[in-house]
Order: sequence, then C-alpha cells, then structure tokens
Amino acid sequence: MQRTPTHQYEPWMRRALDVARTLPDPGADDPPVGAVVYDHEGNEIAAAHHDRARTGDPTAQAEILALRHAGEAFGTWRLDGCTLVTTLEPGIMSAGALVLARIPRLVIGSWDKYNGAVCSLWDVVRDRRLNHYVEVIPEVLKSETDSLLNAYLDTPHVT
Repeated sequence: MQRTPTHQYEPWMRRALDVARTLPDPGADDPPVGAVVYDHEGNEIAAAHHDRARTGDPTAQAEILALRHAGEAFGTWRLDGCTLVTTLEPGIMSAGALVLARIPRLVIGSWDKYNGAVCSLWDVVRDRRLNHYVEVIPEVLKSETDSLLNAYLDTPHVT
C-alpha cells in the first residue's frame, strides 16, 4: 500500500492548529480541536474549533461547524471537491457528516483512540456500504497535534 505524501498538507494542518488554539477556554471540558475546509483550488472556505462547552450544543464540534460554514459559503450541502483538515480524528457524528456532505478528502493530525470513527474504533468514512467514500490522509503534523491535545489532557477540566 502506497502512502500519500503528507508534506503538501502541512500548511493546512498548521492553519487547523492555529484555529484549535483560538478555543476561548481550553480548560472548559472541550479539547482544542480545529477544522478547516479548503476548496478544490486550495482556498480556505471555512474554519472552526470545538465550541460545545461555550454553546451547550453537543453538535458544535469543529468538523460539523466548519462543514456548516462551508455549506453556507457555497450555498449547498454538497461539498464536492473540498478537503477537510482536522487536528483530531473525527468521531461518529462528524464522520457521518463528512460522508453526507460528499467531502472527498479528509486530512487528520492525531488519532482519537476513545471516539475515533475513521480508523481507531470504526471506519465510517471508508465503509463501502455507504453512498460516498472519503480518502483519508493520516498523521499530518502528528507530533504537533498530539502535543496540543496532550497539553489539554494534562490539565484539570470541568466535567
């Protein structure tokens, strides 16, 4: 199996890391996760970070919010030709949204061994029983995304 070179996605992942770092209160039971949607030409369309703790909305995950903003920008729910870059492997809800939005490519920084729905626990985005298949580019700037998430895990949180 040949792996896709990841260096071309590093600037995009650095942007997702910057977005993750803008989380208003990273100590408030919401991990610093950032997601960015790029169009087929590499232009940034939308960016978001987890915002569940501030909004009280369980669906306010970085990937979901970035997809919503991208859909608004394009005026359609079909995000054909776009790439979503996220600092943490999406969970079930976000992975399902990626499939339904017809995102062709997903770039991941860190794996989520507790909730991951791309490889860690499930593989929703590449399940051939579904109507869309997402290409996965894993572990882009993994040491940097791991470092950001580990710093969060090492601090006490409100639960």
